[in-house]
Amino acid sequence: MIRVSIYEDVADIRELLVDTVKSAEDLLFVNAYSNANNILEDVRKDKPNVVLMDIQMPGISGIEAVILIKQKYPLVEICIQTVFEDNERIFAAICAGANGYILKASSPEKYINAIVDTFQGGSPMSPGIARKVLQMFQNQNVAIKDFVELTPSEKKVLDLLVKGYSYKLIAAELSVSFPTVNFHLKNIYKKLHVNSANEAIRLALQNGLV
Repeated sequence: MIRVSIYEDVADIRELLVDTVKSAEDLLFVNAYSNANNILEDVRKDKPNVVLMDIQMPGISGIEAVILIKQKYPLVEICIQTVFEDNERIFAAICAGANGYILKASSPEKYINAIVDTFQGGSPMSPGIARKVLQMFQNQNVAIKDFVELTPSEKKVLDLLVKGYSYKLIAAELSVSFPTVNFHLKNIYKKLHVNSANEAIRLALQNGLV
């Protein structure tokens, strides 16, 4: 039996996911949570084989939760779920260690297949995301020694970007203006020799910059 934990902040969706997991012969529902604020304690207690993780939740985001799980429990498989095919956040989650993702509009059968596929070592994802992941591995020869030291403010912005914050949310979190966030991001891109948020997130996760 595949032990499954669920993280979803919307109660109705969470209940549907619980019913879906319980309906599958090969899956064993162990617990469901409305947030990931106690993620490490949850995983220690529940011992799931697969975590079905919402990408956007109050408190600790799905992306941050993936990072925490993979650091402490690297053998736990994680399937990200999201409302839209938000390439930047899904890609950031996969870079953080998620094994695949599924859209929330998917049928119960597709959910079950995605969980089983994830447990068996598969990586359910769209061709577009798969291409980005391939490019990430192709570009792994970028050397950390070539990076210029980031300022404390730039590190804070990069950290929030990795956690899935939008530029507007980064500005609000740091109590700075939107142009200030853009200024920091331009400097970050220049120092990391990248041209997009996706590339900055990839390098940050690969090289422990945040």
